[in-house]
Amino acid sequence: MKRQCVNGWRGRESGAERPRKETCFVNIRDAKPEDGLAIARVQVTSWQETYSGIVPQDYLNQLGIEERGARWTERLLEPGHVILVAEDEDGVFGFAAGGTVMHPVDGYDAELVGLYLLRSHHREGMGRALVHAFAAKLKPRGFQSMVVWALRENPACGFYERMGGVRVAEKTIEVGGAELPEVAFGWKDLEALCSGS
Repeated sequence: MKRQCVNGWRGRESGAERPRKETCFVNIRDAKPEDGLAIARVQVTSWQETYSGIVPQDYLNQLGIEERGARWTERLLEPGHVILVAEDEDGVFGFAAGGTVMHPVDGYDAELVGLYLLRSHHREGMGRALVHAFAAKLKPRGFQSMVVWALRENPACGFYERMGGVRVAEKTIEVGGAELPEVAFGWKDLEALCSGS
């Protein structure tokens, strides 16, 4: 997916509109092994931007981009994963990854394991575009439905609900020595998510 972008308004922040950064293009494409480090950078930065005050700070401080980059490169060399990146003229600023369910929920056969955007690209419609593109990649592989897990305190929970996700399960996970509640959002009809309806 490519789209032309022009100057516009990103939305309201503290009661005042702020101009959107002018960009020449935004591209959503299949990730390649050489994107591993960029994906890791987005993941680590997003965790540090989003989870401060939710996840123990010591855990966030020790997240390593190089180590995660190597793991993402390995994953990109393996078959079966769906991994998309969103990029502009400055490089990769977001990604979506997943495929077959890793954390099972009854009635769902695919999982969006990770959706990450740098804060600088929030409220530009790119999270929505990544989810639609990800769902469209799943459909030809025979998947019918999708689930995503998110920490309950993650602001993205509201985004998933606005995308039509329904809370379908809860569990507790351990992150950095803390027990944190996690919520699953599900979409029974992948076709509707592909079309954006």
